[in-house]
Formats: sequence, structure tokens, C-alpha cells
Amino acid sequence: MDATAENAAGQGERRTRLLIPALRAFYDWAGDVSYLIIRLTAGLMLLPHGIPKVFEQGISAFAVAGLARRGIEPALPLAYVIVFNETIGGLMLAAGLLTRLVAASIAIEMLVIAWVYYPKFGWTGPGYEYALMWGLLAFAIALRGGGPYSLDRKLGWEI
Repeated sequence: MDATAENAAGQGERRTRLLIPALRAFYDWAGDVSYLIIRLTAGLMLLPHGIPKVFEQGISAFAVAGLARRGIEPALPLAYVIVFNETIGGLMLAAGLLTRLVAASIAIEMLVIAWVYYPKFGWTGPGYEYALMWGLLAFAIALRGGGPYSLDRKLGWEI
């Protein structure tokens, strides 16, 4: 181990040995930007699920048709949490605002949905795999936080 590698290891920083070392600056930049793309996608893709619950169905109708019908109670308060997660929460996640809290809430919602639909799989009926993937993605975002391109970082609010 050379002195630079020992110094990096001693400081808790683990450096990958790159095939093209001259591209390290690009890889560092791309890692941060790719995380931004993941966070934006995870947040904004919730909107097509939440907006119809507000403007087409209505929250009360969603509570009855989507939750109470499945035996999920108390349906109305949970409907408000779900609608928040899939609208305001999705926008907050995309912007990186209170990222860990919002992502944790979304992860819990998605894992409950996955539990309700288990063991059905997507092409055999409504399945758990999409909600499970989304829940694990939200959990990973909750672990990492907003990242360098987030309102959390800009405001200094990272939890």
C-alpha cells in the first residue's frame, strides 16, 4: 500500500482504483449528479399516483375505495398520509427538502403496500414488486439524505 492509499484509508476515505484515473473528477461529479437523477425520479414519479387521488377521486373516496375496502383502518387519516406522501412528499423528495423524513415516510408506505399485495407479482395481478422497489429506493434515499444538490444542503437543514 502506498502512502496516498494509506493516508486515504487512515482518514476513513476509500478510493476506488480507476481504470482511467484521469477521469476521477468526472466520476466524482457523475456520482453526485446520478444521485440527483435518482432522487428526482423517485419523487416526481409519485405525482401521477397522488394527484388523481386528490383531484379525480377525492381523498374521502380514496379512503373508502382504496383502503377501507381492503380492511386498512383508520382509512381516512391514512389516506391523508398517503396523499401527502404521493403529492407534497414527492415534490419535497425531488427538491431534497427534509429528505430523510419524507423518504422514510414514503418507504414505510411502499413497504405496507408491498406487504398487502404479497405474494402476487405484477403480471399476475396487482403485485408487490413495484412498491417494494420504490420502498427500498426511498429507504436508500432516507439513509443517504438529500445529497449535494438538495435544498437540505443549501439551507443547512440536513438531519
